[in-house]
Amino acid sequence: MKISEKICKATVVTIAVIMSLFGTVCVFDKVDSFFYPSRIKFIAEGLAMPDTFTTAAAQNDKENKKQSSQSNTETHLKLNNSNPDFYSDTDFAVKKHDSSADHSTEETFLVTESLYRESNVSYQNFFIKNATDLTIDPAAYLNADLPFTYENTDDPQVLIVHTHATESYMDEDLGYYYESFYPRDTDDNFNVVKVGDAIAYSLEKSGVGVVHCKEHHDEPQYLGAYDNSARSINNYIQQYPSIKIILDIHRDSITTDEGEKIKPTFVYDNKKAAQIMIMCGNDNYGYYDFPDWEQNMSLAVKLQSTAETKFPGMTRPLYFGNFMYNMNLAPGSLLIEVGTDANTLEEACNTGLMLGDVIADVLKNG
Repeated sequence: MKISEKICKATVVTIAVIMSLFGTVCVFDKVDSFFYPSRIKFIAEGLAMPDTFTTAAAQNDKENKKQSSQSNTETHLKLNNSNPDFYSDTDFAVKKHDSSADHSTEETFLVTESLYRESNVSYQNFFIKNATDLTIDPAAYLNADLPFTYENTDDPQVLIVHTHATESYMDEDLGYYYESFYPRDTDDNFNVVKVGDAIAYSLEKSGVGVVHCKEHHDEPQYLGAYDNSARSINNYIQQYPSIKIILDIHRDSITTDEGEKIKPTFVYDNKKAAQIMIMCGNDNYGYYDFPDWEQNMSLAVKLQSTAETKFPGMTRPLYFGNFMYNMNLAPGSLLIEVGTDANTLEEACNTGLMLGDVIADVLKNG
C-alpha cells in the first residue's frame, strides 16, 4: 500500500472514531436532559361557585423565565405531544399565598387586554384553529349525536379535574404586573381549583350532578402530572359510571419577549370575564390509543357554538391539534383553558359560572 493511501486510510479511521465519540456524548446529553427536570425549562424556552368570589392578593417570587410571544399551549404542541409533562411553562416550586409583599422597588410590565376571535376555520358564530393537516367539517360535528344522553338523576354526570391545579391568576386588574408575579399557588382559594368550584356550582344550580377532583396532580413537580390525573380520572369513572363529560380545567399564559402579558377578555352583563379556549385532539394517524376522538370533537364544537350563542365573545378559537392530553380515557373528554395568568381570579370565576351553564345546556339538549 502506498504511503499516501495509508495516510488517507488513517485519516478516515480517525474521523470515524471522533464522530462516534461525539455521537455518544450527544446521546447521553439527551438522556441526561430527559431525566433531570431542571433542564426542561431550558429546552422548552428555546422553542417557539357561590355567587361571590374573592380575588387573590399580591404574590411574591419572581417568574423564572420569559415565555414566547405565542400561547404556551401553542408552543407546547410543537414539542413532544406523547409526553405533555415534558414542557412545563416553569419548573414547579411550592408557593403559598402571601399578601405582604412590598412592590415599591419592583419593575412593572404591561398587561394588554385582547378579544381573540378569528382563525383559519369559521362556521356560523364561532371559530376553530385547525393546527392539523386534516380537513374538518364543523357542521357535521355540530349536528352529530353525542356519545351519551342526559339522565334525570342525582348521580354525577360531569367530572372536573385539574392536571395543573396550582395554576393561578392575577389578584387585581391594574393594567400591569410586578416582576415578582408568580402565577402558581398551592392554596385552592387562589388557583384554578377555585374556577372549578364556580363551574361545579353552576352545574349543580342547573340540576346536573358533578364531582370535582381537587387533587394537585402537579405537586411536588410538573413531571408526571398527566399520569397522575389519568389515575384520578380512571378512579372516578370506576366509582361513578354515570359520568359522561370529563373536563380538565387549566389556565393559559401568553407573554411576549418584552414581558408584556396578554389577557383574553370579554364583557357580558356588564361583568368582565376571561375568554376560554377549548382544546380537542385527534388520532387520525394512530399515534395514540385514541379511536373516539371525533366524539370529543362533536362535544367541543357544540360547547363552542352554545357558548357563543349564550355569551357572545366567551370563546377563543377552538384549538384542534395533534395531541391527546388524557382525552382518550372516555368519550366526552376535553381540556379547557380559562383565561391566562394575566386575567384576575374574579374574571376567571365569572367565566366558570357561565361555562357551567353552557355545559348543562349541551348535556341536556345535545
